[in-house]
Amino acid sequence: MAPRKAPATSAVRLAAETWESLFRAQVAVMRRLQSGPAFRNLAVNEYDVLFTLSRCPSGWLRLNELNDNVLLSQSSLSRLVDRLEKRGLVARMPAPDDGRGVLLKLTEEGAALQKEIGREHVRDIAELVAPALTAAEQRELLRLTEKLRASLPSR
Repeated sequence: MAPRKAPATSAVRLAAETWESLFRAQVAVMRRLQSGPAFRNLAVNEYDVLFTLSRCPSGWLRLNELNDNVLLSQSSLSRLVDRLEKRGLVARMPAPDDGRGVLLKLTEEGAALQKEIGREHVRDIAELVAPALTAAEQRELLRLTEKLRASLPSR
């Protein structure tokens, strides 16, 4: 006799519970990290922009590509970039091939601040994650979250 299939609602419920657990864990970890000393001079969403720009191989990234990598609306991101530019942390220029496009890059000051905060941030992350998950569990979580991200269609 073949095993009975579980009803579709249980698969839906499991997916929802899995997502909620992942989301709630991320919120709890982020709240703890945000309250730490690494973010006394820069908000987490500002750091996220600097971090994303630091990973850009060419040094320049289109504003719309940056928007694809951060959890902010386009208008919120534009205001945040304006603030970072006024602080001398990012530079912008019009995209040469598109009159409406904007390219962004870290300034030397922005890159230095990103590295400084990043070193402390990584230590804070390790202090939270290492006691909770073994190295094997961390690798498995990394594998699973990368698999989930890779399964999503790009916009």
